[in-house]
Amino acid sequence: MTRISPARLVAYDVLRAVSGSDAYANLLLPTAISRAGLSGSDAGLATELTYGTLRRQGTYDAVIEMAADRSADQIKPEVLDALRLAVHQLFATRVATHAAVNESVELARSAGGPKAAGFANAVLRRISADDADAWIARLEDQSRSDDERLSVTSSHPVWILRAMRRALKAEGREGELPDLLAADNDSPSVTLSALPGLAEIPADAESTPYSPIGFRHAGGAPDPVVRGSGGRLRVQDEGSQLVALALAGLDVSGAGERWLDLCAGPGGKTALLAARALELGASLDANEISPARAGLVRQAIAGVPLDVVVHEEDGRRYAAAHAEAYDRILVDAPCTGLGALRRRPEARWRKSPADVGDLVPLQTELLDGALRALKPGGVVAYVTCSPHLAETAGVVADVQRTWGDAVEELDARAALQQVSNAPLDLPAPADGSGHAQLWPHRHGTDGMFLALLRRRA
Repeated sequence: MTRISPARLVAYDVLRAVSGSDAYANLLLPTAISRAGLSGSDAGLATELTYGTLRRQGTYDAVIEMAADRSADQIKPEVLDALRLAVHQLFATRVATHAAVNESVELARSAGGPKAAGFANAVLRRISADDADAWIARLEDQSRSDDERLSVTSSHPVWILRAMRRALKAEGREGELPDLLAADNDSPSVTLSALPGLAEIPADAESTPYSPIGFRHAGGAPDPVVRGSGGRLRVQDEGSQLVALALAGLDVSGAGERWLDLCAGPGGKTALLAARALELGASLDANEISPARAGLVRQAIAGVPLDVVVHEEDGRRYAAAHAEAYDRILVDAPCTGLGALRRRPEARWRKSPADVGDLVPLQTELLDGALRALKPGGVVAYVTCSPHLAETAGVVADVQRTWGDAVEELDARAALQQVSNAPLDLPAPADGSGHAQLWPHRHGTDGMFLALLRRRA
């Protein structure tokens, strides 16, 4: 019997949890690696196998369907995950063909018995007879449209690539779509932040190009660095740093301002706002509807010596109960997360256009409520980790129509440039709005959207 390596076992178990139990790889994988005692190259292999398989799942499923002459939903899920894992090794790693095939066949055997092993072996022998380019060419030849061809080769559902194209077209950059889809399939570097006024970027770290508090760790896992700093050095995407800094940097009026993070979980932006509020003499409240995520917010702000109360309410209800109470509010709204597909690749297979339809009313109500909780002259930062126009420009436009002249939009692009270390390529939207959109392929950040709305006095 072929022995299955610990790294492949970890990757397979995480894939099974993601596809079978709707688990999140970014939450499950570190724990699985630790429990298996993996380190160094084994931990790196488990990570690459897990994320690489999830990112390219659409392409791999199409190859498997062609080789098996049946649809993916006709293959037992536990066997399908073993096949996906094998195809990633065959197409995208230097793992020897015999190791990729034999160990994946054993995974199929352990999950489904001899018949499943025989099926997996036949499919993988057929796939391994040609290289990735040959299989991709076959997929392209059988595609019925340009979008279907791009979908299967880039491993993005058609509805997502069309939404991305529309968002890029709004900036006059539709031709960047292939670069964006490719960036979604790259392994992102781990970015950290040094909370302003409380920590410095380590001397041996590489500073990020835009955020003045961002850096990349010199080597190894970042967890010891974070723990050793008491949470004042944090893992945080550069785009998340920039949008929070942009809000905190607007027209600072000095001590006495009252700030709110309305949808605070898991707390990364809350911690950054707390550090800036401490520097400026402002106060900060936080709200998070999920008790578990509210607990994460409390952990995130533990290293900031500022008394931040974390409430656990529906953000709409909280805002309604605090009319004209705050000078600036962050609405980091629940969204599809389409701007973070490189970090949470399974989201592309879980989300659907229906999710957008469900989220937009909530996003609109949260932004409207935040404006009601603003003092006259106060500013709301509306943020999503999604470039989908319905979740971004559409929500802002709906709220502006409701408020009319009582609200003015500020220039979010200028606000980001003001806090950035280097010029950001932020083309103005064709509609003349002040929105700003960060992109993985253009800025190396998650796809963060920012709009700034001031309530007129």
